[in-house]
Amino acid sequence: MRSRIRNRLRHGLLAMALCVAAPAAFAAATCTVSAVGPAFGVYNPLNPAPTLSNGSVTATCNYVSGGATTVTMVSSYSAGSSGSYASRTMLSGVNRLNYNLYFDAAFTQIRGDGTGGSQTGGATLTVSSSSRTASATSTIYGRMPAAQNAVPGSYADTIVVTITY
Repeated sequence: MRSRIRNRLRHGLLAMALCVAAPAAFAAATCTVSAVGPAFGVYNPLNPAPTLSNGSVTATCNYVSGGATTVTMVSSYSAGSSGSYASRTMLSGVNRLNYNLYFDAAFTQIRGDGTGGSQTGGATLTVSSSSRTASATSTIYGRMPAAQNAVPGSYADTIVVTITY
């Protein structure tokens, strides 16, 4: 069983906001996101405990020009193949395994886009000519419920992580 997370970068908001706020002292940064999804390994449907695995998502901003730049980011996560944040689904052909991704180790805050009971994440990073790179890393907590009627196979889902700044 495996989970893949790809990333997508959305940008442009920062430069536009800074041009309006301080056109004479333009400051800029570029940001990227990378993610590694939880790899649940071999799922045993007879195990009475849920299967847990962690991944991570990292946002990195680099100084481009101007003065110090503070970048406020919002992270959102797609629902994947299930189309629902209530329970994400990994697929192996037509076979399914339920799982979900969380911000917390107590599995109460679902990573998503702010709809359907999910939450977005965020970070604030500052870069400047003297501190050219800043990063923020967050743990992705993955949980797969126990006692699912699983058919042997390789299961996967794709979650798109979007960072808006």
